[in-house]
Amino acid sequence: MLGKKPNPVSILIADDDAQDTMLVQIAAERAALGLRLETVRDGEEAIDYLLGRERYADRQAHPFPKMMLLDLKMPRLNGFDVLDFVRRQPGLKQLPVVIFSSSDDPKDIRRAYDSGANSYLCKPHSNGDLSALLKALEEYWCKFNHFPACD
Repeated sequence: MLGKKPNPVSILIADDDAQDTMLVQIAAERAALGLRLETVRDGEEAIDYLLGRERYADRQAHPFPKMMLLDLKMPRLNGFDVLDFVRRQPGLKQLPVVIFSSSDDPKDIRRAYDSGANSYLCKPHSNGDLSALLKALEEYWCKFNHFPACD
């Protein structure tokens, strides 16, 4: 099948800052990345999405992500709560979780890794740096990394 593009890799972005989410989506489009970005606004929505509950039950419309970009400071459940939940669930604990936060506090970084984060990235301050970071994420996580087989 020449010329057929592969299906985009689905990434769940859990971030309550609509402007940050919009900037990530714009940067991904500008960099022509093969990513399908799904967004949720808080920790409870992130868990609902991952479990395919309520409005996220249709996996055609809301595919299970290959990885999650997780902000730490969100309402209802924060990023640490979501990370702890994910790592305790047999069906979710292998999901790559990349913390994507404005915080560069060493305590937050240590706690994230102690809780099972796969990576910790500070949100860049420029659109160019954001595009470069997303390109690097796509290269590593979507092209080079091997994910466990789905059951």
